[in-house]
Amino acid sequence: MTERERAKRELEQIFRATVAGVEPSLLVARALEGESADAACAARMIAEAARVFVVAVGKAAPAMASALGARLGEKLASALVVCLPGCETFALGKDPRFHVVESSHPLPSEASVEAARAALEILERVDEGELALIALSGGASAMLAMPAEGVTLADKLAINRELQRSGASIVELNAVRKHLSAVKGGGLARAMRGGGKILALILSDVPGNDLSTIGSGPTAPDPTTYADAIGVLKRRRLWGRAPESVREHLERGNSGDRAETAKTGDPIFARVRNVLVGDNATALEAAARAARESGYETERWRELRGEADEVGRSLAAHLAALAASRLCVIAGGEPAVTVKGNGRGGRAQQAALAMAFELERLAPGLKIAALFAGSDGIDGPTDAAGAFAFPDTVARGRAAGLDARAALSRNDAYSFFAATGDLLVTGPTGTNVGDIFIGLTGY
Repeated sequence: MTERERAKRELEQIFRATVAGVEPSLLVARALEGESADAACAARMIAEAARVFVVAVGKAAPAMASALGARLGEKLASALVVCLPGCETFALGKDPRFHVVESSHPLPSEASVEAARAALEILERVDEGELALIALSGGASAMLAMPAEGVTLADKLAINRELQRSGASIVELNAVRKHLSAVKGGGLARAMRGGGKILALILSDVPGNDLSTIGSGPTAPDPTTYADAIGVLKRRRLWGRAPESVREHLERGNSGDRAETAKTGDPIFARVRNVLVGDNATALEAAARAARESGYETERWRELRGEADEVGRSLAAHLAALAASRLCVIAGGEPAVTVKGNGRGGRAQQAALAMAFELERLAPGLKIAALFAGSDGIDGPTDAAGAFAFPDTVARGRAAGLDARAALSRNDAYSFFAATGDLLVTGPTGTNVGDIFIGLTGY
């Protein structure tokens, strides 16, 4: 085995240990045992409920629902599991109380609308003395979608697509999404008309764990306004190109003709508890443990944020300065990509290719190996979790007739790494806490 192959194997082992540290059923079990102050209410709310209705939505929905089913026993009245296609491979058993609905991601579809209708139907059944338990994880915003009155799904898709291409942050995306939705921005909680309570167990894929941003905050107060949504579209130079139904709805909302999203102080939130069960920091703690077990000192770098190209270059410079020591640098977050080309790739692959260019310049011949990957095993609209980067990555591509600079500029990192054999393909992991970076020096 070459040094390069050994480094890739170590990186993948640490990554898989990272993902295992945020395995949803483990995190749900910990929350239901009240192992943190935030989760202390969970066991009590379940114990006090005559019946529990579960709505699990997101990339971790099958595992979260399975753990809840095992814990709730006869108290479980019914469970809706909204997940990605193929989620039936996760063990939910043949319990007739579980209803699995496949939805779509990263963009919503008619399946997302049907999933939202099914969720609302379950909430309508929750009565006094009963509990709606919402298991929320990354991807929920697209998987559970119901356009606001007067806005078509096609128009909502169009503006969402343009926002993503513009490099809009998750906060900006959600400010617009929530004001074009009937379920986001506290809408799911507000729709529960009965006298029951809501307990939301949340696996965060959002830096900072803003509850109003995770899954577009279906059970949380929304601090943004119609004016904020309009401001996002104008800053991103999309207002003039936005569909007419979108502009009309936002303008009517801004003038007071449409109800605002649910705010702090809304009576519904007296009956709602939102509990964070895991996040990117939880994953990074698992990464550090795995790295130390492999004999590395560890360092936590700053949050991955901003343009993926710049993130990759900055981390390359940092690793180059540390290359004399046996060290594992870890970081997490969610960089952005302003799409300028028509290639294939995602945030992680774009950052990895940008890093490779800088490593070639700053660290030729040094023992540096790195991995950028999505914790969900899906980086952008590709089948790869991410990609590996080395100081010789660009040179190896060049020797094979590949133009790495062109691939980077047209956002086609996937094609480049597929040709060099440096993609990491894990398949969906069943969890999602954002992106992970692992860098090794002196391996």
